[in-house]
Amino acid sequence: MLKLLSSTAASCRQTHAFATVTALRNKPSSSSPFLDALSQITGLTSRRSRTVTYRRFFCSDSSGDGGEDGSLVEVELKHAKTDSEESDSKSSSAIVSTNPRPEDYLTVLALPLPHRPLFPGFYMPIYVKDPKLLAALQESRKRQAPYAGAFLLKDEPGADSSGSETEKSVYDLKGKELFNRLHEVGTLAQISSIQGDQVILIGHRRLRITELVNEEPLTVKVDHLKDKPYDKDDDIIKATSFEVISTLRDVLKTSSLWRDHVQTYTQHVGDFSFPKLADFGAAISGGNKLQCQQVLEELDVYKRLKLTLELVKKEMEISKIQESIAKAIEEKISGEQRRYLLNEQLKAIKKELGLETDDKTALSSKFRERIEQYKDKCPSHVLQVIEEELTKLQLLEASSSEFNVTRNYLDWLTALPWGSYSDENFDVLRAQKILDEDHYGLTDVKERILEFIAVGKLRGTSQGKIICLSGPPGVGKTSIGRSIARALNRKFFRFSVGGLADVAEIKGHRRTYIGAMPGKMVQCLKNVGTANPLVLIDEIDKLGRGHAGDPASALLELLDPEQNANFLDHYLDVPIDLSKVLFVCTANVVENIPNPLLDRMEVIAIAGYITDEKMHIARDYLEKATREACGIMPEQVEVTDAALLSLIENYCREAGVRNLQKQIEKIYRKIALKLVRQGAHSESAVAGEVVEPGKSEAESVDESSQNIVGSDMKVEAETVETSSHEQTTETPVLTVTLLKDDQSETGVDLKDITDQEKIKENEAAKSVEKVLVDESNLADYVGKPVFHAERIYDQTPVGVVMGLAWTAMGGSTLYIETTEVEQGDGKGALHVTGQLGDVMKESAQIAHTVARSILLEKEPDNPFFANSKLHLHVPAGATPKDGPSAGCTMVTSMLSLAMKKYVRKDLAMTGEVTLTGKILPIGGVKEKTIAARRSDVKTIIFPSANRRDFDELAPNVKEGLDVHFVDDYSQIFGLAFGDEQNKEKFSIKNPE
Repeated sequence: MLKLLSSTAASCRQTHAFATVTALRNKPSSSSPFLDALSQITGLTSRRSRTVTYRRFFCSDSSGDGGEDGSLVEVELKHAKTDSEESDSKSSSAIVSTNPRPEDYLTVLALPLPHRPLFPGFYMPIYVKDPKLLAALQESRKRQAPYAGAFLLKDEPGADSSGSETEKSVYDLKGKELFNRLHEVGTLAQISSIQGDQVILIGHRRLRITELVNEEPLTVKVDHLKDKPYDKDDDIIKATSFEVISTLRDVLKTSSLWRDHVQTYTQHVGDFSFPKLADFGAAISGGNKLQCQQVLEELDVYKRLKLTLELVKKEMEISKIQESIAKAIEEKISGEQRRYLLNEQLKAIKKELGLETDDKTALSSKFRERIEQYKDKCPSHVLQVIEEELTKLQLLEASSSEFNVTRNYLDWLTALPWGSYSDENFDVLRAQKILDEDHYGLTDVKERILEFIAVGKLRGTSQGKIICLSGPPGVGKTSIGRSIARALNRKFFRFSVGGLADVAEIKGHRRTYIGAMPGKMVQCLKNVGTANPLVLIDEIDKLGRGHAGDPASALLELLDPEQNANFLDHYLDVPIDLSKVLFVCTANVVENIPNPLLDRMEVIAIAGYITDEKMHIARDYLEKATREACGIMPEQVEVTDAALLSLIENYCREAGVRNLQKQIEKIYRKIALKLVRQGAHSESAVAGEVVEPGKSEAESVDESSQNIVGSDMKVEAETVETSSHEQTTETPVLTVTLLKDDQSETGVDLKDITDQEKIKENEAAKSVEKVLVDESNLADYVGKPVFHAERIYDQTPVGVVMGLAWTAMGGSTLYIETTEVEQGDGKGALHVTGQLGDVMKESAQIAHTVARSILLEKEPDNPFFANSKLHLHVPAGATPKDGPSAGCTMVTSMLSLAMKKYVRKDLAMTGEVTLTGKILPIGGVKEKTIAARRSDVKTIIFPSANRRDFDELAPNVKEGLDVHFVDDYSQIFGLAFGDEQNKEKFSIKNPE
């Protein structure tokens, strides 16, 4: 279409340049109905008093009959004041020629057309780049034989069929290569004008190439083609032609481009004829060149009309799509413009009436309303900054970046709860009740919280403190912080600093940065709306340190009671009082907290839970909450104590209860599935017993009516005749009439019926089999046991001693094994394995020295250490271990091997040993005690300095244990190697 438009525009310019070509018939013809129809639409006959240049020409019909020949071709300019007036004509530069006869032009020059074929009765400008061909055209025009053959070029094999081939490559074709690329059927074209390399062609009749005559310039022999005979009165041809005209009418109504084409070409068609109508529709259509060439090659007039009809129908569809797209875009644009204009008018009207202020005034009013509630409590320096920023906001343009920065700054300043505190509850008894509801045990933690509340009650106010809850994962550190906030009636806010490496997360960003934000504490105050919340800082032992500063150092100002009364956030840049905030921190390992930060905290250790405590927690807290969450009633399931104990011992041996909760949830999920399956079977069974076998439906209905007598419905049995095919049966129908009173006709109270229905529902629920979970079927719910007994040996062999260790998951027992590798070389040595840290490796060297000195004292004649190479191993080898508390255990293991004596089988020990045999204190007394109880250890050896830690333990933890506190290793020697334990000597080389 675009190429056709460009060709049309060029031809129009060329026609204006040299003259307007007009075709005159020998006999004046009557007005064409086709032209009249098109003229009514395009407005060609409705010109007003304007000077219009008409372009009209006629070429002989392709049939070549006698009635059409003898036409004269003249060049004249026709001026008209109106379309109804007649005007004089004046000829100039006339080119007189007779109508070309076929026998005169059997050999013609071949002109390649790159884009579209030339149809008879139409003109086309082309560019001829071949100088020989251009010279031959000029020579033929001088000989009064200005005719040539115009043939469409075929697409190159593999090229795009849409005509993307450039004209430059077309003009490079010459000779036989050009001949092979030409379509056989073309048009005899009159050379109307030659200006430079531009040639104006006017189509006359169809040609077919028969033979190549000359390659330069390309000359071919042709046959002149005639349309196949047709009946002008054929109804089908008429109907097809009228459909073409009708479709052209519709296209002209919607497409302005088509209207321009028709105005250019309508006067060129001449008298109404079916072949010319087909050529006209194809010529001005936007079909591709192959489709147009197909119309040109078709000699059957009816088929040609059908092909043209397809082209114009397709143009109609394209015009409709174009119109809908244009309409949709126009509606969208006009709607947006209309909405914008109306909004602007509305703003102007409201501003004139005083109903609405501008944006800056509205923002200032909003900020002043916010600060009004805190005006009496807000510090004076903060009010001064707010006033300065409000004044600055009024002077700034709303489109400037500084305006947005100031607006955000004021938004944060006015959103903080300056001097607004929540009313605290200092009721100690209530706080005790809340803490007991949420957690079992943890007496020391609860006691510290109650002390804090009691001090606050006596003072009348509470001073913010920093409490650090340390312990293994899953012991409830975070939930304790939430319970404290509930007991004190404070707002709760939690944020984790695990992996935090940017100081700006705590202290905020400078306002000059893009996307600047205040720190976590300012965000906390805005969220909670009070200045005295409880802030839980989680995972404080996992602080990171990166290029953006040290967050641990930044927390010093936040947590230090002496500094946080004037905490300065980088974004706000005004001091904030955080002295009333209660900070609660959580950590797994206190040693990982930097010392300056740890110095400002009050550490409360949560060692974990023993088996008895886990049993209470599982039964009273976890199981109840999980059962309710799964929608299971207590009477539907029973989990025995033996099952819970086995679950704790064999699946959830860690210090916390998080994994225990997961296992209980797994059990109840499987129970829920089992109950649902049982219920589905019960429902299907009940549904199958609605009508008993052997009973008719009428009997069932009678029984149903007897069952609901006395209810709030009146039941009557009627007989209704129903016909099925040719048989008639009487079927009893149950008629139910709703009564208005609360009693039935029999006088039975309706409430009794409702109670009976509820009883039936409960009985149906109880009919589902109760699920029992005990130790025997526990593996069906949670799988095979994960843990086995930590005790590897019933009786520890010679050289093996049980020690007590502390881990982040709680306490555990571990064995220290020593064996002899070589003997008799006179050089004692020690090899250590078990993925031990540097401190533990040093402890092994110390223990080796201490063991040698003690053996020399006890058995002077025993040269074991002097002549033996020892291998000390601490299983499991894949677990990293470090710490000095295994020193006395290593000494005992080496002495056991050297003296060939057993160690008491129910003994476990811990303590750091010095070179002189002194026992130093250790940590994790509670965890190690719990680990000893878990391994059925009855006798424990602790350093004397840890007696205070052991005395603080709960009675249920200490129950049944024989604990010895020692200062020197000589006391351990007597406890470990009692005579009753070593009545028989044990020889490694000869077990017998």
